[in-house]
Amino acid sequence: MSVPITISQNIQSGEPVFSNTRVPVKNLFDYLKAGHSLSEFLEDFPSVKKEQAIQVIEHFENFLNFHSSAYEKSTA
Repeated sequence: MSVPITISQNIQSGEPVFSNTRVPVKNLFDYLKAGHSLSEFLEDFPSVKKEQAIQVIEHFENFLNFHSSAYEKSTA
């Protein structure tokens, strides 16, 4: 499985982008937050592969679940 995100000062001033694109990861979350579907995002940013977007969403879901369970353990 390849890394879905690239961070480089030479690409979008260091903002995290989808690998092999210049599309900021933030755009995906902005689309979803605004009520747009993943399909709409992928249509508007064809250089992003569906697998990349899903990997990013799953990564942040796992991150939030990990921190949520760690918080629950610390308050128990």
